[in-house]
Amino acid sequence: MSIWWSLHLRRDAASVPLARRLLLGTMETAGVDPEISYDLSVALSEACANAVEHGGGGAARDHTSEAFRVTAYLDGEKCRIEVADAGPGFPAAGPRPRLQPVPAEAEHGRGLRLIEQLADHVHIGNKPGRGGAVVSFDKILKWREDAPLTAV
Repeated sequence: MSIWWSLHLRRDAASVPLARRLLLGTMETAGVDPEISYDLSVALSEACANAVEHGGGGAARDHTSEAFRVTAYLDGEKCRIEVADAGPGFPAAGPRPRLQPVPAEAEHGRGLRLIEQLADHVHIGNKPGRGGAVVSFDKILKWREDAPLTAV
């Protein structure tokens, strides 16, 4: 079984639950275990929230800087999700941005760490060329016993 979809969304807080609901609906229809679906939906929400908050193109505002893209692939035993924006990207600090420790009283800064805890593999980087951040993550799927679409 293979399912994929891609959304081009406005950098608006209302886009976050839209992407999350589409992912949850896709996984429920396919028969993915609810716990796995929930983990991936929380991780997707965090990645989308980061794109909404940080994904702007700076001074040169055009329609591409006001949008971000979400792509999800359910392929065999794995789900891969990618969120890409047109913002300044992550500071260049080697092959992977270093995630700084977050003080306990901080109200922000835990999203990428949460994604790392919920997914099996995470890639955080910048798009080549025009810039922008890309957060992609994947997780091995488990299926409900009554799954209409199975990986087998």
